[in-house]
Amino acid sequence: MSKIAAIIGRFLIALIFIFSGAGKLMDIGGTETMIVAAGLPSGLAIPTGLFELVAGLCLAAGFMVRLVAILLAGFTAMTILFFHAQFGDPMQRVMMLKNFAIIGGLALAFAHSQMWSHYYLIASQRRGELAARDSDERVRDAELRAAKAEARADALENGGTVVAATPTAYEPRTVVTENGVPVKRRSRFFDW
Repeated sequence: MSKIAAIIGRFLIALIFIFSGAGKLMDIGGTETMIVAAGLPSGLAIPTGLFELVAGLCLAAGFMVRLVAILLAGFTAMTILFFHAQFGDPMQRVMMLKNFAIIGGLALAFAHSQMWSHYYLIASQRRGELAARDSDERVRDAELRAAKAEARADALENGGTVVAATPTAYEPRTVVTENGVPVKRRSRFFDW
């Protein structure tokens, strides 16, 4: 369940960057004006829009999550410094807090992607344990079949007949010897 929540959270954070990057690329002139007004050099509108769009798509797809989360967190911190540094303006303060929340979400995406690799390691170890257990069960079944066959062969070799030809794992085998006395053999140590 936490994996699904992390995927949904990562996707929702990525939507912010996808729509922002697409918006910047649709209005290159307006983006360029805003960037120059913040005191940054001109010509950054297209690279900024492409970066946001591609990084948002990578984050949404789960591709290189840790690297993309670090890059987007740095990018978001830079937008705080250049575009939302007017602490006296209530609107800029809200935008700054929103960006801090986005950085927090990106930090969680960074951390949770590391946890996924541990999850996959644990899951693969668990699959190995289950495969080993299945293998052990197959060996026990083969040993049980061999013991049944050996008991039948012993009974027939001693001149008796096998009464219970197909006992279950928990039922003792009953073999009738030539003098008619039933002999019970236990299939496992815990059968009492």
